[in-house]
Amino acid sequence: MSVATGPVGRVRGGGALPVAAAVVAVLAVLPLVDVAVPVVLPGAVSSPGALQVLAVGLVFAGLAMSYDVLFGYTGLLSFGHALFFGLAVYGTNLLVGEAGLPYAVAAALAVAGTAICAALLGAVALRARGVAFAMVTLAFVEAFAIFLVTDPLGVTGGDEGLALASAGVPDAFRGVLNLRNTYWLALAFAAVTFVLVRAATASTAGRVWQAIRENEDRVELLGIRPLPCKLLAFVVGATLAAAGGCVHLLVVRGANPHLASADFTLALLVMVVLGGAGRLWGAALGGLVYGLLTLRLPALASSGVLDGLPGPVARVLAEPLFVLGALFVLLVLFAPGGAAGAVDRVSAALGRRPGGGPAGGGAGRGPA
Repeated sequence: MSVATGPVGRVRGGGALPVAAAVVAVLAVLPLVDVAVPVVLPGAVSSPGALQVLAVGLVFAGLAMSYDVLFGYTGLLSFGHALFFGLAVYGTNLLVGEAGLPYAVAAALAVAGTAICAALLGAVALRARGVAFAMVTLAFVEAFAIFLVTDPLGVTGGDEGLALASAGVPDAFRGVLNLRNTYWLALAFAAVTFVLVRAATASTAGRVWQAIRENEDRVELLGIRPLPCKLLAFVVGATLAAAGGCVHLLVVRGANPHLASADFTLALLVMVVLGGAGRLWGAALGGLVYGLLTLRLPALASSGVLDGLPGPVARVLAEPLFVLGALFVLLVLFAPGGAAGAVDRVSAALGRRPGGGPAGGGAGRGPA
């Protein structure tokens, strides 16, 4: 799959951080706003149900940005990214429930362990390239998913998964009334992920990642060994995904084997492509929209909102995978750069209008 991105080495979106800060500020005050958003959210924005939906969307936004490090910036099509997310979800819960550790300590150990695991698996998988690399990562994630479902050690809960071991969870994140704090934690995760990934991709290593994406053989001819650079991207993406897994455990109050499956990695691919691969804010937007659609579309089917539509149409629209698949196909056909690419083209078109002036410093520029 091709990745629609800008030229290698170009620093895009000098105003990205101020815009991102403004967006974070707006999102931060949402739990204090008692306003209903029909269809989009279940009740008022400040209600526990709405905050949980938004928190899941924010976790997916951060997770999509972590996958964009691999796919969008380095050109690595991995089918195993969900493995690291699932490792952190289950690892944190087991360390809290079985080892009796406080949540913060368990989360830190789970993230560190996942980073080490990513380094080991990446050292093996990255010796292959292209489709072979994708198949190796698929084998890893499928093996882990089978382990979770079959539960040979009697600790993963099988198909049912695990409920949150709340004994070591801080009081600030317990119960429905504290979902506001959990929402802010999810927002902090997404914001920190944006800052870290933006800094990483703008660094020397990030420029090498983008050069590898464009032409790995040419990078090697220049005297740079691609393998260590790709391994660094692999570990960075996996570590951020693990941090998201720790937050997700608190948001949904449990661990589910679906979160560590190849299907979920394909969902990550859809998030990134919908928003725009290689465009950080696009990946974040794709993750947020995916989270909202997957949670809200089934609920809308039972709420009566779709009752006025013909039966077959209503049933189809209530299926998140159908809606997301349709959006995916439309964007690939008519907007290959995803939502970010569409915004770039509209901005460029507006800038070319008589009296419109230059298009914000050049067509194709936008937030990172």
